[in-house]
Amino acid sequence: MKRFYFASMFSFLMILTGTACAQNAPPDKAAKSASDKTGCQPLETRKPNAGEQKRTFPEQTRACGVQTKAGYDVSVVAKGLNKPWAVEPLPNGDFLITEKGGQIRIVSKDGKIGEPLKGVLAVGEDGVTEESKQGGLPPVTARGQGGLLDVALSPDFTSDRTIFWSFSEVREDGSGTSVARGRLSKDRTAIEDVKVIFRAVPGYKNGLHFGSRIAFGPDKKLYVTTGDRFDRPNREKVQQLDNHYGKVMRINPDGTIPEDNPFAKKEGAKGEIWSLGHRNLQSAAFDRNGQLWTVEHGPRGGDELNLITKGENYGWSLVSFGQEYSGEPIPNSKTQRDGFVDPVYYWDPVIAPSGMEVYTGTAFPEWQGNIFIGGLVSQKLVRLVLKDNKVVGEEHLLTDRGQRIRDVRQGPDGYLYVITDDSNGELIKISPKK
Repeated sequence: MKRFYFASMFSFLMILTGTACAQNAPPDKAAKSASDKTGCQPLETRKPNAGEQKRTFPEQTRACGVQTKAGYDVSVVAKGLNKPWAVEPLPNGDFLITEKGGQIRIVSKDGKIGEPLKGVLAVGEDGVTEESKQGGLPPVTARGQGGLLDVALSPDFTSDRTIFWSFSEVREDGSGTSVARGRLSKDRTAIEDVKVIFRAVPGYKNGLHFGSRIAFGPDKKLYVTTGDRFDRPNREKVQQLDNHYGKVMRINPDGTIPEDNPFAKKEGAKGEIWSLGHRNLQSAAFDRNGQLWTVEHGPRGGDELNLITKGENYGWSLVSFGQEYSGEPIPNSKTQRDGFVDPVYYWDPVIAPSGMEVYTGTAFPEWQGNIFIGGLVSQKLVRLVLKDNKVVGEEHLLTDRGQRIRDVRQGPDGYLYVITDDSNGELIKISPKK
């Protein structure tokens, strides 16, 4: 019994730290063979965890390695952030940064870290403090992968000063992903008129797979991602429409359901749902054409880049390119099924993806339309080159730093800004070489 307990705890801790997905496997002979046929060498040459899985089309994994031609500089804007989870550039060049423990801070463009904004979320060991109870503020739990997570500006921020953030909320039935909104005070010291506008249901009693990225589309609707809450009994819920597990949601800025959502009028369905069949979505961004891209954590192998389409099903756990953490096949899973959308790209071994950005700036013309993804266990910033919505090249940046990359965003200056997942986290700037 003790052996089972310690083995279980070891596996659990590996999952929490993101190391359960990484495998130091020997070189993959199949990858070498593929490179001989395509005339290029993919960056990933290790043996895949799920070696029996076959790609659906040639560009679906292990794309050609590419290298940025233009020079760039990497500099640290600020350090000393406590487990930052998201960075959102402000119009004046400053940054909103969330910390997993329950704070939102403003970091100035010259690196000065401000005090936590008042009126946001009060946090205790159990996720609830007397301050939050008395103030009526929504309590956050920072247990496991939960905490204060993503942040986004209103499309009309310059006039309404409204911000939105996602967090894991303490509830009677456990915890769940929620989204709140509030107005940044004129003196930029507090968030006013805080209101929770979305709660993913049902709640669940663990600290895993909350998602959750939030992003405004060109339609000025807010898109919210969630996770499957990890445990096997929850997997079937991902394929059902009566809950929010493993979904992309689309809501109005006030939290109401848009009438043109695919399931808004379907009896028994949650009207917020935009797409379903996802495992754990911690990456979401729109491209210049208004298309929504996401990256989700696979199990042991099978991180997926997906192009999200209204009402579509992306398969988890009936479709996957990975395997269980134990190394066993995922029950009743295939790499392709009729009626499910194939991933545009997948990684095996995984990168453990977090925040992402589709580059649209002018500072790096070479990067126009490229996707950048933070890698946690892989400790790198992944750059994907796309052509006709297919990945044709992959580059790994910041590999020499040995840091978990939690989020990446484009600033108004066209530079990329990255935060690292650490108790002494950094805000890093990638700018053209001087």
